[in-house]
Amino acid sequence: MPLDHRRVPGPEESQSPLLFVPAGERGGEAAASREPSALQPLFARVGLLSQAKGSAYLELDACTKVLCAVAGPREAGSGGPSGAGEPRGRLVCEFRRAPFSGRGARGRPGEREPELALALQEALEPAVRLARYPRAQLEVHVMLLQDGGSTLAAALCAAGLALADAGIELYDLVVACALCRAPGGEWLLQPSEPEERAAAARLTVALLPSLNQVAGLLGSGEGGPPDSWAQAVRLGLDGCQRLYPLLRQSLLRAAKRRAPGTEELADKDAAEPPAATG
Repeated sequence: MPLDHRRVPGPEESQSPLLFVPAGERGGEAAASREPSALQPLFARVGLLSQAKGSAYLELDACTKVLCAVAGPREAGSGGPSGAGEPRGRLVCEFRRAPFSGRGARGRPGEREPELALALQEALEPAVRLARYPRAQLEVHVMLLQDGGSTLAAALCAAGLALADAGIELYDLVVACALCRAPGGEWLLQPSEPEERAAAARLTVALLPSLNQVAGLLGSGEGGPPDSWAQAVRLGLDGCQRLYPLLRQSLLRAAKRRAPGTEELADKDAAEPPAATG
């Protein structure tokens, strides 16, 4: 049988990559060793897409990677909602998964995308001054490049940065944190994908830090008594307050790069390593 020289033949035998992972870093052991209130290292970059009015890229611990673009304001279509009184702008959110974003059921494009897009819209609307854009439409497009856990929280943070980068008038910057709780365990802040798969309950908290107002709250599963959920909300709000200075700093760096006479500063900023949170 002739060989296909256009393909690179794979090895005859293969081994699981988990064999090369140190014993102390595997799934359950790694989850048990970390502090429940510890934040994952975060990297954020604003203004990456030149064709979008505003854009942001956010990465959590090199596992979850999200890219967001903002378009508008543009004239809203005739099919938009209309009501009595002063017309308001409309916020349209789209959430899509890249085909290579995950494995198994989590990697199928289209799964839970409408639900996540609706959660994005409900959490972002309290932060946007839609009354300043009458009869206009703002579009937020989120692309999940890699799913490593805390997907909705990362998308909300990236969307808030992209809206600010686009010059959209905001009441405050949206900051979000995800939590999960294993059966019989305690709540973990910014869980990874293995921790989410083993969780009995999940929670995502979105906050407007300067106003100290909750913009969104989405929970599911069995998290125990009401006191347990209250503890999770407090932990999520504290995590949002700790993330806020990092996201604000990324906006300031983008503004400095765009200011005239700051080329050297932009080159220095491009060489900076990702910011770590503890």
